[in-house]
Amino acid sequence: MNDLVQIVDVNLTIKKTTILKDVSISFEKGKIHGLVGRNGSGKTMLMKCICGFVKPTTGVIIVDNKHVGKDCDFPKNMGIIIETPGFIPYYSGYKNLKLLADLNKKISGEQVKAAMEKVGLDPNLKRHVKKYSLGMRQRLGLAQAIMENPDLLILDEPMNGLDKEGVQDMRTYLLELKEQGKTIILASHSAEDIEVLCDTVCEMDKGVLTPIKGKS
Repeated sequence: MNDLVQIVDVNLTIKKTTILKDVSISFEKGKIHGLVGRNGSGKTMLMKCICGFVKPTTGVIIVDNKHVGKDCDFPKNMGIIIETPGFIPYYSGYKNLKLLADLNKKISGEQVKAAMEKVGLDPNLKRHVKKYSLGMRQRLGLAQAIMENPDLLILDEPMNGLDKEGVQDMRTYLLELKEQGKTIILASHSAEDIEVLCDTVCEMDKGVLTPIKGKS
């Protein structure tokens, strides 16, 4: 089977409000999958369910042949940007990422620096993260997501706060990751991002997911 993520009949109700309704979709390995829809449509909550942050009311989510919430609490080998990445404000970008890397002990400081450089950040910059621009924080969030070389990336509005050049750099890099065989699930408000990057596209509206490109 070539599907890395399978979502089967997922429903989510919070305080009697339906957030996700009968969502069923599979995401194939090695492709970029787009999620579009207005704010409040359910995109972010679906991503949180895939990551194991929120448990669906009913239904099954399988990531890399493991049932999320049953076989594992959180899927392994996954990089995530959901909402604004949170960092310790009075540490540098490198120090923040090094602390996170030390938790898993999978990568060295040099690999952390390489990830920062890949997204256009200087790992030797001593500036505290609280003085970073929104675009720099977004780049740091992407560096965190990619630094342990995950097979699956869940990216919620990864271009947020980037200038035109930054957006172009990010698109180029995401396409490079796809060429390396990575699987990316991407939510974006930018029609151009979706058109340039995505092999499949699904639209969400009031918790209902509808495939509109690349899936029958």
